[in-house]
Formats: sequence, structure tokens, C-alpha cells
Amino acid sequence: MDYLVGTDSVHTTAAICDYLDDRVTSADTVTAVAVFPADDPTARRDADEALNVAAVRLGAAGGVETERRSGSPAPVLLETAAAIDVDELVIGAHGGDPDATRAVGATARRVLADATRPVVVVPIPDL
Repeated sequence: MDYLVGTDSVHTTAAICDYLDDRVTSADTVTAVAVFPADDPTARRDADEALNVAAVRLGAAGGVETERRSGSPAPVLLETAAAIDVDELVIGAHGGDPDATRAVGATARRVLADATRPVVVVPIPDL
């Protein structure tokens, strides 16, 4: 399997890794993409930290690639999923910001609406 992990925070990545822990094998590949606004240095730092978690926690995969991208998350994730032809796109239900609401966020809704491949939306636990 080829997985694409879309993340914006350590909390989102941790929840996704919890989901993938029992699924990923050495035959699988994982590409983790953190998308952030280009003009936000705090978001860039959060993206770097989120990608570090993915690289460490998903070490059982045959390969883990990490990418930091700026832009609007849903289109970036959907374009990346198509470009690398992943089998499954895994995202958080909402932003990983501790102040985010618990409702399914705008990015998750847009990805689900426009996806052409399976999407798994994982819940983000309360901190």
C-alpha cells in the first residue's frame, strides 16, 4: 500500500500514526505532507515538527518520505495523492490546534468531497 498522510500539527500526526501503527508494513510506503501558509513562520515550525513525528513513528514502513508545502491544504493534498498515485489518503478530522473545534473541519470536508481515492479521516483526541 502507498499512503499519503496529510498533517498540520504534531497532534494530527500522532493520531494518524496511531491509526497506521497496526496497518503499515515494510512493504508499504508513506508520504507525509504538511501544508502551511507561506507567510506564517509558526505554522512552518509546526509543519516541521509534525513531519518529524511521522518519520519516527512510521519507521515500520518500507519508506517514509516527508514534504513541506505551502498553499491551501485540500488542493495540495488531492494533487499530491494523484501525482504519486496513493492507495489511501489519511487526514485528521480537524486541525491539530488545541483550540480547534471538534467538528469535521473544512479541509477534511473538501478532501472528502473531491477525492478520487479512499480517504480515512481520523479523530484527533482531546489534549
